[in-house]
Amino acid sequence: MSFELLGLSPALLRALAEQGYDTPTPIQAEAIPVALSGRDLLASAQTGTGKTAAFALPLLDRLFVNPQPTGGKRKPRVLILTPTRELAAQVHESIRTYGKHLRVHATTIFGGVGMGPQIDALRRGVDIIVATPGRLIDHIDRRGVDLSGIEILVLDEADRMLDMGFLPAMKRILNVLPKQNRQTLLFSATFADEIKKLAREFMRDPAEVQIAARNSVAATVTHRVHPVDASRKRDLLLHLMAQDSRRQTLVFSRTKHGADKLATFLEKSGLRTAAIHGNKSQGARTRALADFKNGKVTVLVATDIAARGLDIDQLPQVINFDLPMVAEDYVHRIGRTGRAGAEGLAVSLVARDESRLLRDIRRLLKQEITIEDVAGFEPHEPLQLDGNGGGGIRPGRHGAPRNPNHARRPHAQAPKKPHATANKQRQWRGDRDQRKA
Repeated sequence: MSFELLGLSPALLRALAEQGYDTPTPIQAEAIPVALSGRDLLASAQTGTGKTAAFALPLLDRLFVNPQPTGGKRKPRVLILTPTRELAAQVHESIRTYGKHLRVHATTIFGGVGMGPQIDALRRGVDIIVATPGRLIDHIDRRGVDLSGIEILVLDEADRMLDMGFLPAMKRILNVLPKQNRQTLLFSATFADEIKKLAREFMRDPAEVQIAARNSVAATVTHRVHPVDASRKRDLLLHLMAQDSRRQTLVFSRTKHGADKLATFLEKSGLRTAAIHGNKSQGARTRALADFKNGKVTVLVATDIAARGLDIDQLPQVINFDLPMVAEDYVHRIGRTGRAGAEGLAVSLVARDESRLLRDIRRLLKQEITIEDVAGFEPHEPLQLDGNGGGGIRPGRHGAPRNPNHARRPHAQAPKKPHATANKQRQWRGDRDQRKA
């Protein structure tokens, strides 16, 4: 199938062709026709499958290919809510890319930066607002934004917005939007029960599109666990990174302070490293992400919230320095790699006191994970994988890491689509009879 068959306008097809995209991803092929029809849409797909283009292209086609003449100041017609500043900036960039041959004015509204430029942009008039809930509420309270003309609402990464406690802010925003003739598009990595409840409250008979099972991960990602004493995690991480210091790697830390300490340690050890988390200024976060994308730094240390929605092409490896406290966050973390058919590697450094977290991830994934000791870094005590505090498993030895080939996948697309272990190993599986994905 091609984008032409989806019924997109020549202006959008031209922009897509200039980016080298001619074939839609599965989520795009399913979601775009529904969105073009004007129906509400509840869509779920794995992170990295091109969700942004799946809503950006039809909204641009519906509202701006044949714009209606209006008098007076331009009023916003589209509101896109995202959980983080980084995701808002990336969605805004995608809108600009796809709409480059249309007369569309878009702006971002998020915290961490001054309100002055945002107020000026709103006063001049915009068609599309890409916002985080908190800062948009600030503008609503100041009566600085008029949302009475919103025709399309997009909730992007809605599950994470709920996880971050934005539900009250989201409901407040939804209550000031027009209810008649408004189309709502809700995109999420997963369909949590809270998402379904939100949809029932604020959407009208939405069509459902689900490309991947709930809490599923890309089949092209190789999972690997290295047991290690907590006190030696940093040294093991450095050992693994030194095997190919040019390989771009996203490293997850559980805390902001831990992310800063780890980034400083890696930088002093000779690795070009940056950190990104909520305590960083927006300028620092933007620079760190840009430097990582363009190769100025090869290691980006991040917390879960800061990394949500990061759109990074050709990312071969994600390392969990700390396991997440919630198993579902493991899915979101490793969704940064193995995008749209590319191979990826997800490595977790696991101390004995994280055994319970590892067991939770096992039950969630229900797929094989390789457990390997790394020579010289064997833990004093094995991991507890049976759940009763005993019977730990001693894994095999660590062989040479894989070096996957990665195709260029802008906006998590396959080419032409938009937005080894030689030694003995031991495999373990999640409990097939528990917690279906």
